Amino acid sequence: MEVSKVYNPSEFEQRIYNNWVEKKYFTPKVDKSKKPFTIVMPPPNITGQLHMGHALNDTLQDIIIRYKRMDGYEALWLPGTDHASIATELKIVEQLKKEGLTKKEIGREKFLERSYEWKRQYGGRIVEQLKRLGASCDWSREAFTMDERCSKAVREVFVNLYEKGLIYKGSKMTHWCPSCGTVLSDAEIEYEEKPSHLWHIKYPYTDGSGYMIVATTRPETMFGDTAVAVNPTDERYEKIIGKQMYLPLTDKTIPVIADEYVEKEFGTGAVKITPAHDPNDYEVGKRHNLDIITVIDDKGYMNDNAPEEFRGLSRDEARKLTVKKLVEQGYMEKIEDYNHNVGTCYRCHTAIEPKISDQWFLSMDSLAKPAIKAVKDGETNFVPKRFEKIYFNWMENIRDWCISRQLWWGHRIPAWYCDDCGKMSVSKTDLTSCPHCKSKNIRQDEDVLDTWFSSALWPFSTLGFPEKTTDLDYFYPGDVLVTAYDIIFFWVARMIFSGIEHMGEVPFKDVLIHGIVRDSQGRKMSKSLGNGIDPIKLIEQYGADALRYSLTIGVAPGSDIRYSDDRMESSRNFVNKIWNASRYVIMNLDGVKVKSIDDVELTNADKWILTKLQNVIKEVRNNLDNYEFGLALAKLYDFVWSDYCDWYIELTKPMLYSQNENLKINALSVLKYCLSEILKLLHPFIPYITEEIWSFLDLSDTIMLEKYPKVNDKYIFESAKDFEIIKDTISKIRNIRIEKGVANSKKINVYIISQKKDIFENAKMYLEKLAGVEKTHLINSKDEISGKVCQAAIDGVEIYILLGELIDFAAEIERLNKDKCKVEAEIARSEKMLANTGFVSKAPQKLIDNEKEKLVKNKELLETINRQIEDLK
Repeated sequence: MEVSKVYNPSEFEQRIYNNWVEKKYFTPKVDKSKKPFTIVMPPPNITGQLHMGHALNDTLQDIIIRYKRMDGYEALWLPGTDHASIATELKIVEQLKKEGLTKKEIGREKFLERSYEWKRQYGGRIVEQLKRLGASCDWSREAFTMDERCSKAVREVFVNLYEKGLIYKGSKMTHWCPSCGTVLSDAEIEYEEKPSHLWHIKYPYTDGSGYMIVATTRPETMFGDTAVAVNPTDERYEKIIGKQMYLPLTDKTIPVIADEYVEKEFGTGAVKITPAHDPNDYEVGKRHNLDIITVIDDKGYMNDNAPEEFRGLSRDEARKLTVKKLVEQGYMEKIEDYNHNVGTCYRCHTAIEPKISDQWFLSMDSLAKPAIKAVKDGETNFVPKRFEKIYFNWMENIRDWCISRQLWWGHRIPAWYCDDCGKMSVSKTDLTSCPHCKSKNIRQDEDVLDTWFSSALWPFSTLGFPEKTTDLDYFYPGDVLVTAYDIIFFWVARMIFSGIEHMGEVPFKDVLIHGIVRDSQGRKMSKSLGNGIDPIKLIEQYGADALRYSLTIGVAPGSDIRYSDDRMESSRNFVNKIWNASRYVIMNLDGVKVKSIDDVELTNADKWILTKLQNVIKEVRNNLDNYEFGLALAKLYDFVWSDYCDWYIELTKPMLYSQNENLKINALSVLKYCLSEILKLLHPFIPYITEEIWSFLDLSDTIMLEKYPKVNDKYIFESAKDFEIIKDTISKIRNIRIEKGVANSKKINVYIISQKKDIFENAKMYLEKLAGVEKTHLINSKDEISGKVCQAAIDGVEIYILLGELIDFAAEIERLNKDKCKVEAEIARSEKMLANTGFVSKAPQKLIDNEKEKLVKNKELLETINRQIEDLK
């Protein structure tokens, strides 16, 4: 086979990936003689399609796992997908809506059938897209958060926690999403600053002594007010605590109460208390035994506890009507502009509604403490370390986790209620009768568990927990989790406390945090901005390797990266450079039997490139071990592009075109050796092109299972420093030629003064080939040169070139005289114009100033040209 002239990744990427999977290269074995290395993939939602965030996250994981696999570990990258309760349920509801149906109309069983069908039809999209990216996951161990294995783990954990008293059911203030129709946990609330108003409302005293002004951001909830509160230390209100007042727009009366929760400086220092619709008000209400009156229903509409004309209105509609009525009836004191944080659902971005409801909770205090200690003690390390602050802030202020959801798609809560004896039972297996009274008249809890409950068990549920499997024993705990900073509290914290609680140790040693992919302007990619990029389209246009390279180069742990078309073009150029250089080497290898590198009689150039190779191996390994992928790739870029392609390949050409067969074989042996090491170093970053080129080198079946290069001290040579002097000398000569406009075809004589004559003696052929030198003269003094020279210097080396060799004096004088005539004509034109009184008196001042400036510059230029002509004469 011949290497194609043009790099066309579409010709080989799919073929290579299919071969990797077929040969089971991604599937590690339980081998006690080798160290395991485990990464569990953050499971993408089955509703998802590959976006740039996935591409970044999975590229970084793949770099790690390929590196560790080549470095001798039994490396497991365990993939899977998440059932994504809310997101998937929304998809099915949308599907039903198009058919004119609702959840309730088709019933739970049919709804779940549709959900599984949707999962079968669309759930594998993102998996196939990850394969396009080159993800070397062990697909034979692929998991799904609702598969039999993971579901068994969820039941086991739920019941164990319930029996310990850590899971309980209770009525509490929760976050309710009217759009999704379910409660949400604290972590699922996103706060958005929105412009609104602070409404100052008059609440009249029932004794006719006046009114109190109460400031609120939610006037529509006032129909659920059961008190007005002031701070007990607020002297303004000390005489009215205990008074009754009329609730505006109603015939109700409510009391004035004192509570330290009230901030004297906020608004008027008096706040309305609505226990059913505000978490702080709920706590005040409990302290003062206030009634709890709900006025907004589960769908976000006013209910029958509101006055008749408000019933059935949305929250926004009710707010407008409330304000209108308050103004009309004289209750509105004033309205102020006010920006405040509004809690919204992380999925649909609807404003959440505080709601008291009966839910299942996980008590967090005893679970959080050991998880905090584990990170403080270094059992799990965050990279970069600064992200520990987010973790600690969340865990140290954590509240009990609301784990139930009012959905149908998900792990149904394993609790059964007996309609005969009234008792509840929790079980790891489905119940058909009541364990207490043996009645068959039982029903399972309608709610499902929060998606993150099953995700929290991912590091061990995927390995067979609660069974003591060989996989669980060998591959747990994992080594590193790679994730974005936005789910530290959603997922990372929950996995850590779950691993400690159920497995007795943390689930991973390191948490590598990466940033997000932004557009070229630094904006977050979103549908609303229309700036999202489809990674699959980039793969089709540039190839997977170019995309992977663009996502890795310059990336630093914890930092965002900016995507741009220029970035992709630069990435493709590098991959293309590797292709062309490899093709050149492989073409020259045709029919040649190379030597082992240890049998080659090395030139100074060989020793230099081998030393540079050892240096880059050391740096890249160090960078990879510290998750500095961007730095590692930058080092490889410099070595491959500059040292190997631009320098070493050129340095070997005299040998390749030599009649001396031994010199040719030696050069090709080193070229092939270095190329094979380069391909291995690059493989974790750009796996497809490295595998394709590897197949032409006739070394082994796959590069994937080759050993990752290690520093070999015997290929580090002191003489490499001397060869850097030769390189610098060639660069200086090249620069002089460019400055003087010397044609590439023109050969020149070079005079060199150096204490290290021997290194130049041995490097004459490199100077001749790479710097266009006719002859290199090694001299002791400048006095040995007759004639004017152009000179340059580097550390310990003086370089001289006769000007006569660089320049055709007669031709150059002729050119300068032509330039002189043009400049003299311009000077005469400017002087004549400026001497014209008509021009000077009528022309705009700016035009006159410009002409004067031209005259001064041209006179200076004329002096320079005259001086150059005299020098040449």
